[in-house]
Amino acid sequence: MIEPARRTRPDWIAGIAVLAVVATLIRVVFFTPFEARQGAAHKIFYLHVPAAWVAFMAFGLVAFTGLAYLWLRDERLDRFAASSAEVGLVFTTVVLLTGPIWARPIWGVWWTWDARLTSTLFLWFIYLGYIVLRGALDDRAMRARYSAILGALGALLIPFVHLSVYMFRVAHPMPVVGSPQAISAIMSGDPAKAPLPPEMLTTLLIALAAFTLLYVAFVRARYRLAVDQDAQYARGAA
Repeated sequence: MIEPARRTRPDWIAGIAVLAVVATLIRVVFFTPFEARQGAAHKIFYLHVPAAWVAFMAFGLVAFTGLAYLWLRDERLDRFAASSAEVGLVFTTVVLLTGPIWARPIWGVWWTWDARLTSTLFLWFIYLGYIVLRGALDDRAMRARYSAILGALGALLIPFVHLSVYMFRVAHPMPVVGSPQAISAIMSGDPAKAPLPPEMLTTLLIALAAFTLLYVAFVRARYRLAVDQDAQYARGAA
């Protein structure tokens, strides 16, 4: 069953998301101190890391809802998976663009083919292929099944991307906040053991929240578009 898209109500979540991102950028630029060694270049950290977090979350949800579709055959799950994949690809693109901008003044090169960077690029190509696959198949049931399988297989690369800095000698730095030691320090509330100074850690957490909210707004908008497209398809088939 195709539910009608709701266009009469203003999308307040999108408005809040935009305001949250703008407020985050203002805090990053004007109210967050420079990192001692990296200087102004470190400011990109507050875009790069949240974008990576949202991309991984988006692709994880693609896998989860795709597998749920194979079990339940609910078209809403397939629509959500497709929407999340497109939004995840956008955030991964942000990761791949901000990474070299950050790397150039710190590493002296725009790009190096280490395991973390290469696997992230490969992840981008997998979900680009996911979107191409959806556009290439006219049979709706076949498209949903094949997409669910590819989306689930692609998500298997996410743990490798995260763990690659531990498994290989790479130029990419170790996780600052995502490591078990850093999480333990944050949970303990001891500022002496925190992975970042309080101002930087607060800015990062605000950026994570803002980018996650932006993901929700993007997926809601893309899902409504998918509902409209399915409704038009159903009317044309009738």
